[in-house]
Amino acid sequence: MTPAGKTTAPTSRSLPPSLLMQIREMEPGTDEAVARALLRVQRAAYAVEAALIGDDRIPTLRETLDQLRAAPLRWLAAVADDAATEDEATDHVATGHTAADDAGAGGSGGGRLVGAVAWTEDATTVDIDRLVVDPAAHRRGVGRMLVGEVLTRAGGRTVVVATGRANRPARALYESSGFVVLGDAEPVPGLWITRYTRPGPEERAAATRSA
Repeated sequence: MTPAGKTTAPTSRSLPPSLLMQIREMEPGTDEAVARALLRVQRAAYAVEAALIGDDRIPTLRETLDQLRAAPLRWLAAVADDAATEDEATDHVATGHTAADDAGAGGSGGGRLVGAVAWTEDATTVDIDRLVVDPAAHRRGVGRMLVGEVLTRAGGRTVVVATGRANRPARALYESSGFVVLGDAEPVPGLWITRYTRPGPEERAAATRSA
């Protein structure tokens, strides 16, 4: 296990300056090619978070392919229409990544997986379990687009999420999307997370009236 403050983020393959993205449902539990592409993005994304918070004891960072496929989650993928550039082709050779990997990532529609969000839900609450973005696609609006789609699907339900307390980019994303802090928790000694909630419209209206 890497000591706190010693985690380093991996180098990611290049992407063009602008991305044309689609949001699609995906089912890693039934499609191994999709699951493998998702696992690559997930590990790269959580390696970045581990570097930000100085702690690599993030359970999803060490999740296996079988564990990911068995997770009882609903998934959305952000898929980029990304024609390989000369630099990216070189990167494929260096990393062992192949064009077939990209084909599998986008499912039957093709394209390259650049982010994903997963959640559980019931009649009253949507619980965002994880949000992962390919480090090469950071600052392209991928995470915001995925969170926005979950909020749209949530309708009038409350949405909750948690992230590393020291993960300032993720916290800024959630706070700018209307989430408010519920409090901090320490699921593992020394590993702190911040929990957020975004009440449904009726709850927000009631809070405004009582303010």
